[in-house]
Amino acid sequence: MSVKTPITVAKGDGIGPEIMNATLHILLAAGARVDIEEIEIGEKVYLRGNSAGIEKSSIESLLRTKVFLKAPITTPQGGGFKSLNVTTRKLLGLYANVRPCVAYAPYVKTKHPGMDVVIVRENEEDLYAGVEYQQTPDETTSIKIITRAGTERIVRYAFDYARRNNRKKVTCFMKDNIMKITDGLFHKVFDEIGVLYPDIEKEAWIVDIGAAKLADTPEAFDVIVMPNLYGDILSDVAAQIAGSVGLAGSANIGLKYAMFEAIHGSAPRRANQNLANPSGLLLGAVMMLVHIDQPDVAALVHNAWLRTIEDGIHTYDIFKEGISTQKVGTKEFAEAVAARVGKNPEKLKPVSYNAAPKQTVDSHTVAEVSTKQRDLVGIDVFVYHEPGDPNKVGRMLEAVNGDGLKLSVVSSRGVKVYPDPLPDTITSDSWRCRFISSTDNAVVTPQQLLSLLNRVAAAGIAWGKTEHLYNFDGKPGFSAIQGQ
Repeated sequence: MSVKTPITVAKGDGIGPEIMNATLHILLAAGARVDIEEIEIGEKVYLRGNSAGIEKSSIESLLRTKVFLKAPITTPQGGGFKSLNVTTRKLLGLYANVRPCVAYAPYVKTKHPGMDVVIVRENEEDLYAGVEYQQTPDETTSIKIITRAGTERIVRYAFDYARRNNRKKVTCFMKDNIMKITDGLFHKVFDEIGVLYPDIEKEAWIVDIGAAKLADTPEAFDVIVMPNLYGDILSDVAAQIAGSVGLAGSANIGLKYAMFEAIHGSAPRRANQNLANPSGLLLGAVMMLVHIDQPDVAALVHNAWLRTIEDGIHTYDIFKEGISTQKVGTKEFAEAVAARVGKNPEKLKPVSYNAAPKQTVDSHTVAEVSTKQRDLVGIDVFVYHEPGDPNKVGRMLEAVNGDGLKLSVVSSRGVKVYPDPLPDTITSDSWRCRFISSTDNAVVTPQQLLSLLNRVAAAGIAWGKTEHLYNFDGKPGFSAIQGQ
């Protein structure tokens, strides 16, 4: 008898219990070799006073099984409740989010019958790091974090996924024409990693025109890798234009742990009515079966699901007169899929799977960042002052020049406003004041910066934040100010 793989299962909230029960019914009917540990997460846990939505004992289950099949949850309205998805991804180091977006025409309505795109999204960094501040009454900020190590992990994963699944091309989406340092690093690492995969076609698109192309001509793409925010948005867009967000499954992969889920929410207004379509969670579970080295069962489940869709047995959300043959509920749909285990679709393309290799990438593998020379060359001081005359702010900050540092430029909302301000530039109450060495290309010391900040404070100037300016190997590690 084959050894069963322990998995942690959470039935979630809203429609979660119904679609999880349906999914597990199909998995077991197909002979999935799993040992289920059930935990409680979500709304009930939140309302017991746990702001994370998951108890310590449940986390211990995840650490033990290393595999999490999760139904959608409801996060209570109001402040103080943390995103369980974000918490789980970061807690378990789930750096790769994988979302296949496939059209099932003519059985599911779509404008793109041939669409078959996989979105590989970096899952931990970018603006989703959640490093935010309110700087002044008028201005808030969010820090975009892109690391070389994190980018290497996700890009290598995308190329490995493509090779393992017989995909021909990997495309990078980013915005390095504007965010030249952060998205620039993502693009640079993509190019470096791509050289190691000569058998796979590579291309890069600026995300805005790439998104337009994806919406219009998805058949131009195969695997797309991108930073967190773009990936979150465009994976939903891709799933919807393929046919329905409700049909899309999702895998969150780390070096040791993995989480599998549907990409849709808990839909509480549809709960307990035997209406919900379990397909998104089921296809997430198919990805789980591949991950736990049961590709044979994954293929049985997926092909049975395709045959059910092809036979026109549909839940209400995809039911269409003239195409569908029977409208069924959640439970009946699961029974129909289970009854077709062992059958392949006749019109849709049958699927087969290879076992997923274990992830081993956990370090810098292309370029060693520690070899770079890092020199401190200045500081940006963020000053709180009423909107209005930039010349007034500039003269006020020039008065604190000294000890080898001088005011170079003042900006507001990222745009240069001093010296030589334009009359119609809109300012806020936060002013970024850039001080650099008064001697060209000279390195400055931390003591010089402290002395400057003491002079700023002594002058009665309200400052709340600073950013040190560094050169790396003689090149600026900071962006130029717009208009400078």
